[in-house]
Amino acid sequence: MADKSITVEQTGSPIRRDKSQRATLVGLGLNKMHRRRTLKDTPDVRGMINKVSHLVRIVDEA
Repeated sequence: MADKSITVEQTGSPIRRDKSQRATLVGLGLNKMHRRRTLKDTPDVRGMINKVSHLVRIVDEA
């Protein structure tokens, strides 16, 4: 598996969300609306994206 990456964009606000969801967004490097980050496609990152799937969207999988 060559260095696969995934680009995610924050689409939802963390206001009135659980602290753990806010912390997950910060862990992904997303803490403001419409911010994008390209991350390594690992099971850990996939789990974090899955946890806040209602606040982010996957833009690109390479």
